[in-house]
Formats: sequence, structure tokens, C-alpha cells
Amino acid sequence: MIDHSGIVVTDLTKARAFYDAIAKPLGLVTADNSPESFVLGKSKEDPIPYLWIGTQHPSYWVEGSRAGINQMHVAFVAPSKDAVHAFHAAGIAAGGTDHGAPGPREGAVGYYGAFLLDPDGNNIEAAWREPF
Repeated sequence: MIDHSGIVVTDLTKARAFYDAIAKPLGLVTADNSPESFVLGKSKEDPIPYLWIGTQHPSYWVEGSRAGINQMHVAFVAPSKDAVHAFHAAGIAAGGTDHGAPGPREGAVGYYGAFLLDPDGNNIEAAWREPF
């Protein structure tokens, strides 16, 4: 349903370390996109959807926008509950901040997730759902 999304970060090196760490437990990869950006997605062979992450200011930003001013929320599909735990641990180890430990969420039947804040305060989630 989503083609792509993007977030602007203040420190590409810190962001890359964080997103490299959380990509592996979710079965995702990162790839260079330009000297000021990289993408996170499934694979080179299956490039869409993707999340663009960079330090450039997008042409569509309104005047006064800057990294971290409008917190972004991105939820990645996790292949299992174990992957949710691995995502959370890897993100903490790579400079992320806990924003909701792995576990079920009230009001969401069959849902198991974890939340992290990336180095710029964006809310990054891993979500596993029981089959319908």
C-alpha cells in the first residue's frame, strides 16, 4: 500500500548505525542512495516500498521545517515476536531510546510490537500480528 516514505535526520552516521541495526531482525537491508542519504527496504531485487533517510531538506517541506520538528512514525512488519525483541535490543544498542518495550498492546487483538525513538526522536516500531 505504501510506495515510500522519508525522514530527515541531523546526523547521517548515527542514523545509519541505528537503521542498519534494526534492519537485520526485520529481514530488511539498507543501501546507499547518495552521499547525504540511504534507503531501507526489502532488497535490491524488491526495492519498493522503501524508507528514504537523509540529511537533505526535501523540496516539499514547508518553510521552517527541520529534522525532529515533526515526529514521524513508521511501523515495520516483523516476521515474529522474536524479531520484535531483536529489533528493540538492536535499536537500543545502536543509540535508540526505548519508547515501548516488546509486548502486546491494549486494544489491538493479536498484535505484538515494540517502539523506539531513533537518534532524532522519530517513533520507529516493529509490529507482528497473528494471522487473521
